[in-house]
Amino acid sequence: MRSLHEVAAPAKLNLFLHLTGRRADGYHLLQSVFMLLDWHDTLHFERRPGGKLSREDLGAPLPEEDLTLRAARALQQAGGTAEGAHIAIEKRLPAEAGMGGGSSDAASCLLALNRLWNLRLPLSALEKIGLSLGADVPFFLRGRNAWVEGVGERITPVTLPRARFAVVKPARGLATRDIFQHPALKRDSDGATISGFAADPWGFGRNDAEPVARQLCPEVGEAIEWLGLQGLRARMTGSGSAVFALLPPGANLAQAPKHWARAGWVVRECGNMEVHPLVGWAPSDDSVGG
Repeated sequence: MRSLHEVAAPAKLNLFLHLTGRRADGYHLLQSVFMLLDWHDTLHFERRPGGKLSREDLGAPLPEEDLTLRAARALQQAGGTAEGAHIAIEKRLPAEAGMGGGSSDAASCLLALNRLWNLRLPLSALEKIGLSLGADVPFFLRGRNAWVEGVGERITPVTLPRARFAVVKPARGLATRDIFQHPALKRDSDGATISGFAADPWGFGRNDAEPVARQLCPEVGEAIEWLGLQGLRARMTGSGSAVFALLPPGANLAQAPKHWARAGWVVRECGNMEVHPLVGWAPSDDSVGG
């Protein structure tokens, strides 16, 4: 196999985000439900000899040392391979949105190169690499909607009804570090339960990062208020700056303010997905052991 084309890297939404504490190493403990969306980046991979790695940006330019290249290097080391790859990325997901775009790219890179290089590393090995890259990466590797705890490594699959959502991403993004280092961030939420979430999946909980995000980026509040004027209950996803709202059956969004488009805002309707397009690409530990 010399190449893999049109490998998807989907976005996610945090249906809620509760911060329940902070570890001694500074990482925050959280509870959330991560939900896959049918909005994705597309990655293309071609094998290269001699261990050389390169990246081509087919859409918006990415940082020189992005998570995708870091993932590829980490996989080379873990797999002890001299294989290389050229990676081309069609970037469609907005950056600094709280939708996991960079983490999703990294996860799809690990899954694709594990197959392209015929490493056959089990999912648990890829998850270990993924967690070193970012807390959201293991979720995308597992590939199912999930209740997520700890720093992102404790993942329990959940079943969600099919639904449509309005997503609004202001032109300005928010850096995760700025949110989680802010002194006003609430970090002492009580623990929640999956059964409590299941009783009201679309209305459960809140996003503990949203008040700080509104201070740093008032456009978050502007987007929430615009959706609220249409009778939609909106909240921010992750560390922002994107916000979302459940769309009732047959509902249509009003036309977004014209100045949003001129300024670079994105307004989109999305559906959720039951499974990641690459689910099953990495062998389970049971299949490797057998």
